[in-house]
Amino acid sequence: MSTPERAADRRTLIADTAIALVADGGLRGLTHRAVDGAAGLPAGSTSYYFRTRTALIGACYARLAELDLADFDGGAAPALPGRPDRDTVAAALAALLHRWLTTGRARQLARFELSLEAARNPELESEFHRAGLGARARAAGILAALGARRPEESAELLVAWTDGLLYDRLVGAMARSRPAPETAELTAVARRMIDAVLT
Repeated sequence: MSTPERAADRRTLIADTAIALVADGGLRGLTHRAVDGAAGLPAGSTSYYFRTRTALIGACYARLAELDLADFDGGAAPALPGRPDRDTVAAALAALLHRWLTTGRARQLARFELSLEAARNPELESEFHRAGLGARARAAGILAALGARRPEESAELLVAWTDGLLYDRLVGAMARSRPAPETAELTAVARRMIDAVLT
């Protein structure tokens, strides 16, 4: 493996480990030393690749966005045909939501935790903004294929509703007392959201 490939692998390992640490213990547990230890890396490795905590959090934003889009493109959701219909898109969105509420739960918890840091730290605003563009562009493209007159505006609303649903089910007041929703329930909710943004 070449040196650039090894460096890319090391950066990915560091970002993944940092995300897992945030999911487990919140931002207070995110230090360069903690990432080194959890990743099994020599001391100083994380600070070599990401000099500051801000740089490390920025790497987490980029990695979270990459993983979320990979879930969509890589089979977490049913593949969309060239001309999707509302039912197919609702099923795909429901599959993503189900994954993020079950096997991908920790990653979404970390995403919400890390998003709050961007609101407090102006240095992170642009990184966080850039990380969110991919999902919005993907949603806009799908909604345009469904006939949305203003797909970018509709995508903003759909992403906001999706985030709100995830937040409520993961950490809302009733989150611990409710079982994870079934795919059929999520499909019905997703269809209502899609119908609403296309109205």
